[in-house]
Amino acid sequence: MVKKNPNVLSFKGCNFMRQRLILSVLTGKSITISDIRSLDTEPGLREYEVNLLRLIDKITNGTLIEVNETGTSFAFTPGSLTGGEISHECCKLRAIGYYLEVIMALAPFCKKPLSITLHGVTNNQIDPSVDSFKNGCLNVLKNFIVIDPGIEFKIKKRGVEPEGGGEIYFHCPKLKLKANQVKDMGKVKKIRGTAFSLRVSPALANRFVESSKGELLKFLPDVFISTDVVKGQAAGKSPGFGGSLVAETTTGCKFTSDKVSLPATRQIPEDLGKDAAWLLLEEISRGGVVDSSFQTLACVYMAFTTKDVSQCVMGPLSPYTIEFMRHLRTFIGLTFKLEPYIEANPNDEENESNLKFGTNKVLVTAVGVGYHKFS
Repeated sequence: MVKKNPNVLSFKGCNFMRQRLILSVLTGKSITISDIRSLDTEPGLREYEVNLLRLIDKITNGTLIEVNETGTSFAFTPGSLTGGEISHECCKLRAIGYYLEVIMALAPFCKKPLSITLHGVTNNQIDPSVDSFKNGCLNVLKNFIVIDPGIEFKIKKRGVEPEGGGEIYFHCPKLKLKANQVKDMGKVKKIRGTAFSLRVSPALANRFVESSKGELLKFLPDVFISTDVVKGQAAGKSPGFGGSLVAETTTGCKFTSDKVSLPATRQIPEDLGKDAAWLLLEEISRGGVVDSSFQTLACVYMAFTTKDVSQCVMGPLSPYTIEFMRHLRTFIGLTFKLEPYIEANPNDEENESNLKFGTNKVLVTAVGVGYHKFS
């Protein structure tokens, strides 16, 4: 990365594009990204990346985007975050979760309440599902707001690859963020979930429930997974099935996992159900108070809150989160303090072994930059 001047940052490659666009909008700094897949057989921006730029243009006012002829580089000059009522057709190559990461990061800082309807794929193999955002991500956001004035998240239609057909509605009123110390994960008290079937036999969703519930009941008695057998237009345009699981702790922390069938393949729902259960158990074993898929969004809220100390205990930091912390240092000069987190209990032999051999939990500390909405 090469700096040209304090207000224009230059990057190379297509990796971490969403992170750079989010921070560019929040800080008001222009960016240029070059060498986008310049060595690939199909160089340049992909359709879903161009679609994301259009979405950001809709929720801002005065944004300038200049893309070169080959699509291998572009200049992005951010406008002010306005919000308002927006409807957007997402690219079917990526799920709605790909776009929700940007929406969730920017929504609390909009000048007006943001009411957005997104159409596209709700569940795929790459991105977190809309169920995970509804359960896990909103839970992270609520830790950093003073009062919840009525955030809404509705899944109106479901849609899987390749044709999609899903629809979600997200409403974020004006929010005031606060610094917070979130350290206590608590104990897992219950597991809930939803199994869905779209344009296939409802029995597939029931078999998914039986297999995943069978695995989870070995560890916890309070497990309930409902079925969502969607018919007609609400079932999207492609056949498929899958499910989403969420574990809730005694302190209100939530961990999520997803599994969905591959398009145009014959898959056994029992295998998908077991995989979803094992993924959830793995997520729980990581520890912390934030789902690993939403560590980056927690860092956004910690960085752009009031000028006070925020602390958050996370499990092992993902490479995506580590790169986001580096980008925060580049854009606003903010650095995080990272240290191993061990719950204070000197009489606990397990904690003594953690002190000796290390722990997988990380205490993340940051001082907010005192971000204010544009008036």
